[in-house]
Amino acid sequence: MRHAIVTAGTKGLGRKVTEEFLKMGCSVTVNYRSDVARVEELKKEWKHYLECIQFVQGDVTKKEDITNIFTQAMDRFGRIDYLINNAGPYIFERKKIVDYEDYEWNEMIDGNLSSVFHFLKLTIPVMRIQQFGRIITYGFQDAENSPGWMYRAAFSAAKVGLVSLTKSIALEEAEYGITANMVCPGDITGDMKEATITTARTRKDPQTPIGRPGTGEDIARIIAFLCEENSDFITGSVISASGGVNVVNKNGSRGQVP
Repeated sequence: MRHAIVTAGTKGLGRKVTEEFLKMGCSVTVNYRSDVARVEELKKEWKHYLECIQFVQGDVTKKEDITNIFTQAMDRFGRIDYLINNAGPYIFERKKIVDYEDYEWNEMIDGNLSSVFHFLKLTIPVMRIQQFGRIITYGFQDAENSPGWMYRAAFSAAKVGLVSLTKSIALEEAEYGITANMVCPGDITGDMKEATITTARTRKDPQTPIGRPGTGEDIARIIAFLCEENSDFITGSVISASGGVNVVNKNGSRGQVP
């Protein structure tokens, strides 16, 4: 049975990704930061999957918590096939970079870039032995072009760095059957993060060219495809799913975060 680690996998986009892996017949180590009540709800909702799922509390800005997530995944399931770096701190307040506190900058870099490095250090040796691995990172629209992003400079700097890291890992680890790709969600907000495409098609979104809002299922489907065994020819790619709308610097801000 293939095994996935999904960080921040109990809410929002992460929840839909976790559900997708469970439906695929995979076991999943689901990381969450602090919402124990949500975990208890999911244990009831996913009661049929409890033999192949475990929840591990941890903050991805802390190296020791990342090590614990990895260790618990290996101790229980003995392998890691998919590493889904869904967690990513974000500051909603609109402010210029010179107004950031040091701790806010550090949280953006540690949570969105350094955390992936620490996970890679632990999981890639396992994937090399397996001769198989799928690594997914998250970015934002046009991150591969290093755009300026007003009021989001720390977050965007981390994600643009993550583009290069993702592409570099794709090159370095290709010989071991490991792929690495980045998925860039569009402006997916509120309850739509945990919604289905069927639900979205009942709602109009005049701001999006395709006419409906994006959903967590849209992102989960892309990730599931990239993780297929026969998707090994796709690596080092940055894939955007925005419904055709330009979300970066839209009115000076952007509402969606993973």
